[in-house]
Amino acid sequence: MHDIRAIRENPAAFDAALALRNLAPVSPGILALDADRRARIASAEAAQAEQNKASKEAGAAKGRGDEAEFERLRAFVSAKKDEVAAMQAEATALDAQLRDLLLTIPNLPVDSVPPGKDEDDNVEIRRWGTPRAFDFAPREHFEIAGVKPGMDFETAAKLSGARFVVLKGGVARVQRALAQFMLDLHSSEHGLEETWTPVLVLSDMMYGTGQLPKFGEDSYQTREGWWLIPTSEVTLTNTVNGDVVEAASLPRRMVAHSQCFRSEAGSAGRDTAGMLRQHQFEKVEMVSITDAESGLAEHGRMTKCAEAVLERLGLPYRTIVLCGGDMGFGARITHDLEVWLPGQDKYREISSVSYCGDFQARRMNARYRPEGGGKPEFVHTLNGSGLAVGRTLIAVLENGQQEDGSVELPQALHPYLGGKTRLAADGTLA
Repeated sequence: MHDIRAIRENPAAFDAALALRNLAPVSPGILALDADRRARIASAEAAQAEQNKASKEAGAAKGRGDEAEFERLRAFVSAKKDEVAAMQAEATALDAQLRDLLLTIPNLPVDSVPPGKDEDDNVEIRRWGTPRAFDFAPREHFEIAGVKPGMDFETAAKLSGARFVVLKGGVARVQRALAQFMLDLHSSEHGLEETWTPVLVLSDMMYGTGQLPKFGEDSYQTREGWWLIPTSEVTLTNTVNGDVVEAASLPRRMVAHSQCFRSEAGSAGRDTAGMLRQHQFEKVEMVSITDAESGLAEHGRMTKCAEAVLERLGLPYRTIVLCGGDMGFGARITHDLEVWLPGQDKYREISSVSYCGDFQARRMNARYRPEGGGKPEFVHTLNGSGLAVGRTLIAVLENGQQEDGSVELPQALHPYLGGKTRLAADGTLA
């Protein structure tokens, strides 16, 4: 959410930043609504002052026995009371309209975000690893012989419909190992606190991180009003919702493994084969809460944490910075990690790491008290996949596949698989 005072002070800069997202100027409409709201507040305050003055004069008239003047002033006070109430109601309605409008406007990109319209304008900043040269035509994950027994889309469709999967046997064990490996790496080496959170949240929490009101169709809501989380970014970030924390407690670095749920609205026809785009999936999510000065440095640190997972697994990847037109609603800058998938012969997104500044904090009213005292300031928030577990499973299977249908598994996973090193062509761990 944006600070209306900042828009008032420099509307041109506000619109210029939104232009990086290819959005037309919005400050004229915002300022017109704000001016109308403030005028109603000022009028209500002036009428309130007249009411108070007349009330005192009525009391004085009553005291000196001037009944005619008392009745006139009493009628005036009554009329002013109704007038004040009407203007206050109008101001309240305009305030709600202004808040609703500000809630739908995306975050402002930092100056270093490259201009552009879509993913074709994103900028690669580095690569790691060399894609393996196969002496056979590599298959997509769901076509590999050793994977087929453990990746059941037909049963999942019977149970739940399209975009679901049932994992069994060795494949399910590898997915579990991946999540455990990621949690151990982040908690033991990267200094993130392992956290477990609910997957059902209140609407206020979805507003806090920006999923509502604009993107409600992308998530699932229960009959009781809870929302199923699209990622544990929602729960981890909202742990400071409404709080004033001490600066000495920052940064707070958290990591959680959770089930995630997305309706995939608007993605009809995209990635319908395999388990690349599912309604229910697993992620290991990282969230950092920092002070105002540390956010951008923390963004670089968090990106390195995500990259380390891919490097330990030996998976080639590239890191890109998203252009303004491709960046998510709440981000000021985003790094995407794209892992090499030989079955598709392309890099595909496996992690987005975003710095949000105080955008989410304003929605959550989450602040910190500076060391040495002073007025509380809004915290800055960051989030990033560390990693998407299902997509990492896909990458492990495709990059490790052998011509006989077996899969060689990364060494980092061997301790989590009881010393097993490969998925045999019959789907068992060996």
